[in-house]
Amino acid sequence: MKSPWWMKGVPFSCQPECGKCCDEPGGIVFLSTNDAQRIANHFEMEVSEWLERDCRKTLDGRYILNSRKSDDVCIYLDESKQCDIYQVRPQQCAAFPWWSENLSSERAWKEVKKTCPGLTSDDAIVIDGNTIRIQIFSDRQATKGFRSWPNNN
Repeated sequence: MKSPWWMKGVPFSCQPECGKCCDEPGGIVFLSTNDAQRIANHFEMEVSEWLERDCRKTLDGRYILNSRKSDDVCIYLDESKQCDIYQVRPQQCAAFPWWSENLSSERAWKEVKKTCPGLTSDDAIVIDGNTIRIQIFSDRQATKGFRSWPNNN
């Protein structure tokens, strides 16, 4: 079986003050149970309280982060295009740009490269294929999401 094109490694370096991957109106950030626990702990809240305050459910019942009402962008993206919860950000966010949908074809990858300056940056370092594979798995797990939290209806 032929290895995926990205297994030989891909140059990438997240760029300071970029935030383009988060600054997407209508973007959806799916959450894993680990994400919910980690972020709730960060805010020193019970998970059920945090879910009520900062999340909503998709039509099929999975929890996702809320978006700002003003521009439909992630509630944690600040005015400087920085993530307010970067150290505890959801798995799906940490896995970007290594999402299955981005790596599925050369055409999809070219589109991501147009919008992500970290993929064409002079200071980009080669991310090895095994690390990319782990990020793809992480994104897939997050996308499965969860529909209920114990003691939370």
